[in-house]
Amino acid sequence: MNHAAAVSLAAAPPGFLSPTGVEIAFLLVGLVTLGAALITVTTRQLVHAALWLVVALGGLAVEYLLLTAEFIAWVQVLIYVGSVVVLLLFGLMLTRAPIGRSPDADSGNRWAALAVATAAAAALVWVVVDAFRATWIDLDGPPAGTTRVTGQSLFQNWVLPFEALSVLLLAALVGAIVLSRKAKADASAAPGATADTPAEKEGAR
Repeated sequence: MNHAAAVSLAAAPPGFLSPTGVEIAFLLVGLVTLGAALITVTTRQLVHAALWLVVALGGLAVEYLLLTAEFIAWVQVLIYVGSVVVLLLFGLMLTRAPIGRSPDADSGNRWAALAVATAAAAALVWVVVDAFRATWIDLDGPPAGTTRVTGQSLFQNWVLPFEALSVLLLAALVGAIVLSRKAKADASAAPGATADTPAEKEGAR
């Protein structure tokens, strides 16, 4: 009788009322990541926002590691933490952005942004929960996020979204170049920034 009860307990599906240590760690890291993300978008100090962004992105990398997705975790660290945040900090230094509190970092559309963010988060959570309601990851089994498994899944099942994302990034790059050239042209055409005439250049000689 005891043996049958043990076998039925071992065969029972996992549930939310019996979390493992990995699941508890996942929840705690998720709460830290959420707090860091909230501080990132609410602080008025740009440097602090960049540093809290490092914490948020690093927390996501830890979440990927807990889900046995080592490849995605290291991509998160190398690309986002190691490149995007460093680029952001260099941009702050090169543009001589204020180090202290910046009133310009606040916006009057905070409540509208909060409503949109809440609606987007609720929709995302609903879609993920509805799609993976009965899906459980075997954290004690072989890693499911290795380079080989990720590459096969990406280029067999997600080719179209992958290419769409690459086109989106290319459009963002082209848009940034166009906006920077337009800003430079507007600055050169501003009053007081007129070019020297040939006569003035000859007189300067």
